This record gives sequence, C-alpha cells and structure tokens, in this order.
Amino acid sequence: MKADTVRGHLDGLLLAALESGPLHGYAIITAVQERSGGALELRAGTIYPALKRLERLGFLHSSWESVGERRRRCYELTDAGRRGLDDERAAWRRFTAAIGSVLDPATRPGIAT
Repeated sequence: MKADTVRGHLDGLLLAALESGPLHGYAIITAVQERSGGALELRAGTIYPALKRLERLGFLHSSWESVGERRRRCYELTDAGRRGLDDERAAWRRFTAAIGSVLDPATRPGIAT
C-alpha cells in the first residue's frame, strides 16, 4: 500500500496500536503491520516524530524501560489519548461512508440495490 495512503490516518493507527497497553516504537510498527495483514508498513522515521507530537498533545505518556543493556522508550495512551482514539474512529467511519457513497453509489442510503 502506498505510503501516502496512511497520511492523515497515522495518529489513529498509532493510538489504536497502543489501545491494549504500552509498547516501544518497534513493537508499534510491528503491531500495525500485523493488524493490517502486512498491508501497512510504517517506518521509524515516520512514527517517532508522530509519537512525540502525540505526547506533546497529551494523548500519550512515555517512559524509559531497560531491557538488558538497552534502553527503549515505551508509550502508552492517556485518558485524552483514549478520547482521541474514539474521535479518530468516528472520523474514519464518516470518511469511509462518504468515500463509499461515491465509489459505490448503490450502497448510499435510499438507493435500491
């Protein structure tokens, strides 16, 4: 899938990946890839600036975790992040309904199939 396809939906993807609990960056990338059946491949250079921005907005909280000799930053949703995820999902439903009504007009309400 084209990288441009994700643009505009990255925040929702990141928030959804963190819904079940804290993850570090690579685990977020892996979660999105697995949940999309391999269709979405995010890059570290794309997600880390977005994660930092979401943290500045109060949607995420991060902390350092040590694994052996390595340290990695883990991210988790805040209450504001959960509300933001709800908003992203609602916006996604509106978007897909609007696009669907154009691409497949037979599915529009009030149109017989």
